[in-house]
Amino acid sequence: MDVVIAKYNYWIYILLMMIGLYAMIAKRNLVKKIIGMNIFQTAIILFYVSIGAKRDATIPIIEHHSPAPDGAGHGHELAEAAHSVDPNLYVNPLPHVLMLTAIVVSVATLGVALAIVIKLFRKYGTLEEDEILEQIR
Repeated sequence: MDVVIAKYNYWIYILLMMIGLYAMIAKRNLVKKIIGMNIFQTAIILFYVSIGAKRDATIPIIEHHSPAPDGAGHGHELAEAAHSVDPNLYVNPLPHVLMLTAIVVSVATLGVALAIVIKLFRKYGTLEEDEILEQIR
């Protein structure tokens, strides 16, 4: 039971994903389906951002140090700094960067889906999937 409580955020993401999936599958109104898709996408983004989080970690920027006393150039200094870096002290920025891209794609998908729904409503006068399919036949 302690494991379940310790990972409560993952249970919240699973719940959000299931709510979004249910709305996409079970609802017949197209706007409700789009909202379900948006909830599903948001749950996945939150999940990936939480995977990229680390306690007591800092941003992955290597500090600039003074030149080496032996007169070695900048390249020697960077190589030395790279060897002394402990990756456990830094947050991996890749999941966060990928999720920024996913947010942009999500907003674009939402915009296109709503534009299509507006066109469908103007043509068929309804947003109910069953009624639109009936008019098409």
